[in-house]
Order: sequence, then structure tokens, then C-alpha cells
Amino acid sequence: MKLTLAILTISDRSSRGEREDLSGPALVDRVREEGWEVGQTDIVPDDFPTIQATLSRWADSGQFGVILTTGGTGFTPRDITPEATQAVIDRPAPGLVEAMRAKSLTITPHAMLSRAVAGIRKQTLIINFPGSPKAALENLEVVLPVLPHAVRLLENDPRAEEGHRMPVDGK
Repeated sequence: MKLTLAILTISDRSSRGEREDLSGPALVDRVREEGWEVGQTDIVPDDFPTIQATLSRWADSGQFGVILTTGGTGFTPRDITPEATQAVIDRPAPGLVEAMRAKSLTITPHAMLSRAVAGIRKQTLIINFPGSPKAALENLEVVLPVLPHAVRLLENDPRAEEGHRMPVDGK
């Protein structure tokens, strides 16, 4: 299945051109390795209304099955990505971030400091990733296998349930 994603980097310094964004491009490259399309990227500051407006606009456009954010998921006072994401989603998808944190805890105890969230707005899945390129890619690897199925379900694609049928007579 070919997916179209959008990737939003949330960083005060990168949005001002003071620091190169490494996480957004790393996610773009990895998504493209899957053969999927990246239809939109942007860098915005750690500003609640800006994050909220961008996520809402992208999700409401119907162009993207998945929106990935990178940055703003930690403990600093400016880390507000989870709150901005929660303000735009219709339904949470906690299993995704639970799986990401569980895997990340095998790498670093700092994973328990992540406040990332995931959820659904209309037919778009939004997932928060950490701002470090290494951590963002590690977390992306956790959710990559389920993204096509998630998008099929959100699109109400009848093929989404094909893998869920019980075999008849053990076959």
C-alpha cells in the first residue's frame, strides 16, 4: 500500500534558522525508503496555536493518511506538542505510543520521560516523535509495520479486515 505522509518539525531554534533540522529530513528519508510519499513538510516553533493550526489544516485537507511530528515531547516548559496534538485529535491511539515507549525503554531509561501522544483526526493518524533524529527513527521503526493497516482502517477500506479472518478448518 502506498501511503502519503506529512512531517512536521516542532522546534523554536530550527524554525528561526538557528539550528539545522535533522529529525524531519531523517524521517522523510526513512519514509521514502518504504516507498511511501511525503506530501508536505514544515518547521514551526513550539507555539500552541501554530502547531494546532498546522495539524488541523493538514489533517482536514484529506491529503495525508499519517502526520508525523518530531520535537516538543519532553519536559521543558516549551515542550507542548502533546497538548497541541490532543487539542486537535478526535480519538486517541495510545497503543502506538505505548509500544514506542516500551521499545525505547530497552535502549534508554530516558524513554519514560517522553510525553508523546498519538491520535486520529478524521481519517488521519497523527503520531508524535522525539526531537532527536536517533530517537525519532527508533520510534518510527516501531510503528512502521502497522501504518498501512491503520490507514486502511481509517479509510474504511474493506481489505483492512482480510488479515483478521479466522481460518476455516485450521487452514
